[in-house]
Amino acid sequence: MGTNSEDQGLRTAVITGATSGLGLVVARELAGAGVRVVIGARNTRKADAVIAELPGAGHTAYTLDLADLDSVREFAAAVRGSNARIDLLVNNAGIMAVPRTLSAQGYELQFAVNHLGHFALTAGLLDLIAGRIVTVTSVLHRKGRLDLEDPAAERGYSANAAYNRSKLANAIFALELHRRLAAAGSQVRSIAAHPGYAVTNLQASVPPGLYRFLLTKLGNPLIAVPASKGAVPLLFAATSPDARSGELIGPGGPGRCVALRHR
Repeated sequence: MGTNSEDQGLRTAVITGATSGLGLVVARELAGAGVRVVIGARNTRKADAVIAELPGAGHTAYTLDLADLDSVREFAAAVRGSNARIDLLVNNAGIMAVPRTLSAQGYELQFAVNHLGHFALTAGLLDLIAGRIVTVTSVLHRKGRLDLEDPAAERGYSANAAYNRSKLANAIFALELHRRLAAAGSQVRSIAAHPGYAVTNLQASVPPGLYRFLLTKLGNPLIAVPASKGAVPLLFAATSPDARSGELIGPGGPGRCVALRHR
């Protein structure tokens, strides 16, 4: 995919959700370009297996449960203990349309995993980050509505609406982080990216039912692009000199994965 770590001064990248799907593609591409990859994942056996197969040396994996802010702090501490500098953080891991469940701290699970965990992780590593922070959102963020007074979704719950809300939070976070970094005179870039409709384990995690059938049996073979193409906007955001802080990078059209700027 043309990733050139030398041109970008990219040496160390921290990626969440890199044991499958988009994150795995990003990890492989970066490692192939000589980047040392640090993976955060709940399943350490899968993470270790990915690390063993990545090209290059020095890659590491630590346990990370984004639904538990204590785990996020422990992961950030482990990363800090072995890294003096991080060139790239990719906030990629996510869940989709799950039944109403609460996180370890009592937040609605999709909001906790997709947004709060990544918010806390970014804050925990921010002073070490010298290059870019890429936060993965979805085009469905346009349908999201935030209700910060009901973080546990006690007033009513729609699995799809909760997912859209979490993706809107991702987009707002990336943009506000850009604004605050710019105001502070920082050279760190905060960029949002979305893959369009890509085939990953995200759809398979949706509980059985009509929506999962539409996604996996109809949408995946008819509309979706493979993860290798869905990851292109993420890699563009992570490595291209043309990806500017504060932008949203995503597909240029249905079924396509050509990087396109959205303001």
